[in-house]
Amino acid sequence: MERQRGGFGFLGGPGESQLEADRRLIQERIKKIETLLESVVKTRELHRKGRERVPYPIVALVGYTNAGKSTLFNKLTRSDVLAKDLLFATLDPTMRRIELPRGRKAVLSDTVGFISDLPTALIAAFRATLEEVVEADVILHVRDISHPETEEQAEDVNRVLSELGIGEDRREAVIEVWNKADLLKPELLELRRSQAARKPNCVLVSAVTGVGLDALYDLIEHRLGSADPLFEVFLDPTDGKGQAWLHESGEVLERTMFEDGRARFVVRLTTDKAGQAQARFGNHIRLLELKRQAAE
Repeated sequence: MERQRGGFGFLGGPGESQLEADRRLIQERIKKIETLLESVVKTRELHRKGRERVPYPIVALVGYTNAGKSTLFNKLTRSDVLAKDLLFATLDPTMRRIELPRGRKAVLSDTVGFISDLPTALIAAFRATLEEVVEADVILHVRDISHPETEEQAEDVNRVLSELGIGEDRREAVIEVWNKADLLKPELLELRRSQAARKPNCVLVSAVTGVGLDALYDLIEHRLGSADPLFEVFLDPTDGKGQAWLHESGEVLERTMFEDGRARFVVRLTTDKAGQAQARFGNHIRLLELKRQAAE
C-alpha cells in the first residue's frame, strides 16, 4: 500500500504510505473544523455584545436529549423550531424574545440535548451553543419526568453543568421543569405533583397541553426579579384599579390593611414599571431602604 515514486525506467524509494496519507488528511480536516469553531465562537461573542446593548436577561433551556426542550421552546415563544425525537436534533442555539405576563422581556435560548457520558471533547465542540447556558440569568433544566431513568438523566445533566462551571454557587439560577406530565398515569401524576410542590424552584408541566406553564412563568419572573428594587405603596380603599395595576405589573410581596381602610403594598418592580408607578402614584410610592432590599 505504499506510493512509489520514480520514473525513466527505475523506481525510487518508498513514498508516503496509505496510513500516513490518511492520518495527514484527518489532521487537516480537524484543523479546518477547529478553525470554523473559532470563527463561530467569535460570531457568538459579537452577538452577545449586541445583546448587552439591549438589557434583556437570558433564559436558557438545558436537559437530556428528547426531554422536550424544543417543544417547550415553541410553546413559550409561539415559534416553530424543529422538535423531533432525534439525537442532537438541536445543534444551533436558537434564540427568541419572549414577554412574560407582567411585561418583563427576556431572551429564551434552546440548546443541544445532553447524553450520558458526554465526552469533554464533545462539550468543546458544542461550546458555541453551551456558552448561552454559562451566561444565562435563569437556567431551565427540562426533564422527561415520564422516563423510567429520569433521575439518572438528571444526574448526567448536572454533571455536564458542573463541567461547564455551573457549580453549587449558581444552582439558585436553575429551575427544574418536569415535562411530559401528560404521559403520566393518574396515580403517578398526583405523586409527581406533590413531589414538585415540596421542591423549591420546581414545576410540573406539559409542553404539549400547556398545563403548568403559568406556574413556570411565575418562577421565571420571580427569579429574574430578585435583583429588582422594592417599593412601598399606600393606596386608598377606593383605588381598586391601582391595586390591580400593582398585581399585574409587579410582584406583590406584602399587603397590610389599616383600620382606616388604606392598604400598604410592598412590591417589586422592573425599571420601566417603576417609572410608570412613580407617574401613577406620585407621593404615595417610595423606594425602600437598601438594607430592606437586601433583606428581602
